[in-house]
Amino acid sequence: MDSKIIRKTFLDFFESKTHKIVPSAPIVVQNDPTLMFTNAGMNQFKDYFLGNKVAENKRVSDTQKCLRVSGKHNDLEEVGIDTYHHTMFEMLGNWSFGDYFKKEAIEWAWELLVDRFKLPKDRFYATIFEGDSSENLEKDNEAKDIWLQFLPEDRVLNGNKKDNFWEMGDTGPCGPCSELHIDLRPQSEVDKIPGKDLVNQDHPQVVEVWNLVFIQYNRLANGSLENLPEKHVDTGMGFERLAMAIQQKQSNYDTDVFQPLIQWVAKKAGVAYGKDEKIDIAIRVISDHIRAISFTIADGQLPSNNKAGYVIRRILRRAVRYGYTFLGFKEPFLFEMLDILVDQFEGVFPELTDQKDFIAKVVKEEELSFLRTLDNGLKKLDTLTSGNSKVIEGEIAFELYDTYGFPLDLTALIARENEMEVDEDGFNKEMEVQKNRSKSAGKQTTGDWNLVNEGEETLFLGYTDVEATTQVLRYREVKQKDKVQYQIVLEKTPFYAESGGQVGDTGYLRFGGEKIEVIDTKKENDLIVHFVKKLPAELNGSVEAVVNETKRRLTENNHSATHLLHAALRTVLGDHVQQKGSLVNDKVLRFDFSHFSKMTDEEISEVEKIVNSRIRANIKLDEKQNVPIEQAKEMGAMALFGEKYGDFVRVITFDKDYSVELCGGTHVPRTGNIGMLKIVSEGSTAAGVRRIEAVTSFQAEKYFNEKISLLTELEEMLKHPKDLRKTIENLMNENLTNQKKIEEMNKQQAGQIKDQLKNAVKEVNGKNLITYKGEFPSADSMKQVSFELKREVENLVLLIAAQINDKPMLTVMISDDLVKDGMNANEIIRKMASAIKGGGGGQPFYATAGGKDLSGLDEALKLGEEMIAAS
Repeated sequence: MDSKIIRKTFLDFFESKTHKIVPSAPIVVQNDPTLMFTNAGMNQFKDYFLGNKVAENKRVSDTQKCLRVSGKHNDLEEVGIDTYHHTMFEMLGNWSFGDYFKKEAIEWAWELLVDRFKLPKDRFYATIFEGDSSENLEKDNEAKDIWLQFLPEDRVLNGNKKDNFWEMGDTGPCGPCSELHIDLRPQSEVDKIPGKDLVNQDHPQVVEVWNLVFIQYNRLANGSLENLPEKHVDTGMGFERLAMAIQQKQSNYDTDVFQPLIQWVAKKAGVAYGKDEKIDIAIRVISDHIRAISFTIADGQLPSNNKAGYVIRRILRRAVRYGYTFLGFKEPFLFEMLDILVDQFEGVFPELTDQKDFIAKVVKEEELSFLRTLDNGLKKLDTLTSGNSKVIEGEIAFELYDTYGFPLDLTALIARENEMEVDEDGFNKEMEVQKNRSKSAGKQTTGDWNLVNEGEETLFLGYTDVEATTQVLRYREVKQKDKVQYQIVLEKTPFYAESGGQVGDTGYLRFGGEKIEVIDTKKENDLIVHFVKKLPAELNGSVEAVVNETKRRLTENNHSATHLLHAALRTVLGDHVQQKGSLVNDKVLRFDFSHFSKMTDEEISEVEKIVNSRIRANIKLDEKQNVPIEQAKEMGAMALFGEKYGDFVRVITFDKDYSVELCGGTHVPRTGNIGMLKIVSEGSTAAGVRRIEAVTSFQAEKYFNEKISLLTELEEMLKHPKDLRKTIENLMNENLTNQKKIEEMNKQQAGQIKDQLKNAVKEVNGKNLITYKGEFPSADSMKQVSFELKREVENLVLLIAAQINDKPMLTVMISDDLVKDGMNANEIIRKMASAIKGGGGGQPFYATAGGKDLSGLDEALKLGEEMIAAS
């Protein structure tokens, strides 16, 4: 049975059990401060478990794109090394929200695996929670009794709290779980060691197939458990492992989920998979990582140097590095694999098909960039291995890892080839420092919700109102870096919570005579949370919620302007333009979009012209709420990749023939409210993504006034010339001429210094030593003189201690023959730099340093000469 049929059979089975089949949530998580990526199928249903929302459908099923590379589930370094870890994987799941419980979940799991998929029932083991006396949790005999209908008692195994009690996090919904494991070993191995002895022992062929979680408790911040008002079922089955079992393979990578990718890589590299372990690991890494890279980009997360973007960049660079090192790929190759992925997931995850070209271009640009970085890293390693030192310091090894993408094992391999070793303890210390820095920066203690009034969902009134009379439903305390804040949930609110690029509202809550400032509003999953610095004396009773209306209206101007801008960009540049991110607040709008070249001045001008004409047309907002998603698409509404939309959506239209978008933000009633738009910058943010920053309304007016004021000042400074442009051009040409004269004078001065130095050679231990202390016209001229002397003087050791623009600068130049004999300019410059309270570096033959203490130049030269005399 091929993998496409396996996936379809699973979904069809649960549809026959009256489950609604829902689409996968984006792999990049929005509005959840506890997660960066979707790492389990249940993530998109957290609000149902937490009681923040009531499920419209009590039974659902799906296949969810998941990524496990950071935090609790950090599998990245294992991927490819073994044959069962992955970064991106599919999680097949079925859920019950207060409907069925253990009996149906277990019976259906057995029916699907044994009756439909025809897996051998004598190879299955079930685990159940054995109980925990420290928490007064009893053994899950209910699950055990159900399993005994299908399995003998010696195949129903007890599991401890670590393996068989599932928890969402430090707090929140939790409960016992029952895992179904399958033994895929040959019978000869089964006869030697029974499968029950290998369950949960990380054996690659005795694996967990399905985890059935029975959510019935809530973990409080104080560690205690309370019963949930309703019991839920949350199941997760790894699609790739299921395919391995059904297709009777020994590894996930041997299934048709990975083999098309693996065989493509092997063919391109001119190797055979399965012949050499190092090559096999590289091929597995690449075949796994391209999936993670492609799906995250498709869902809107581009590689970058921050947060989720940095994780994706690390994954991509790991794949490139393995291809470079073990398969000889010196040119981009990952981007060529998109065709295979698109074919594999056609009809399942359409976002790959819809954005194939964009994803490929982003990946290719990232590959090109990293290949250059990789080359620079190898050059740095060459410098290190050509000196006298026999150890690569831990700090340097970590820099190679963090900056150049060199894992420790690669640095160690190159070191061994050069009869060197790596200070691994020092590397580990640097790694620990970075981890601790990240932990301390993000460490936050969140208290339990304290119930004030009954209620579940917050009614949002902000599309029409900026004030409302309401009441507090719950609150909690949050501590971070010794600061205490409070989060408040209201029964109804006019405050817009940050999402879709629009910042959260600020304002105040009035409790009787006490006024509490709201400093921000955010979403936690779908819960609207108001952030305040203090609590009122009395939380009960009526609350007046008031939004900062001035800030809201200016933010609305910018949000509506982004819609007009998006449409104008597609008109001018083409339909390939897609929104890739945005920020709208009361001061500026920032709009990221897919496009692969810098916009010309003419294109920017045309976009501005179109947008401002639409503003002047004073188009009325056409807002439609609760539109069926399919109907919205028929209306031509643009959906953003990476956003999760429900069955019913909100459609924002400014002229049905111009701008129709799905959007949850707040907007102007008419475009005339925006006043005007001015683009203030256009540039690149990532491969294939451009960013426009623009201002509207009062900020646009302020921008023009500042430009006019600057122009007036220039005219006054230049005595009101008739032709301002011509006058400035003449000044620039005059400045250029003078600059050339100065450069020529510097060149002559440097030439004189060179002649002086050439005649000041001293022979020291068979070396021609030249020392100089004095002024140099520039750093460039000092470098030029150094290289000229290197060409003209044999066995040269040059030490320069110069004053340039009132700052100390040092240079060490050594001839190639002396470098081969073991001399190293880096070692000398570091010693000399200590005298001027500075630092520097370079290559074994040439190094420079700067500092703060001019008075130390004599001492610097002395230190350098002492090192030469001692060598």
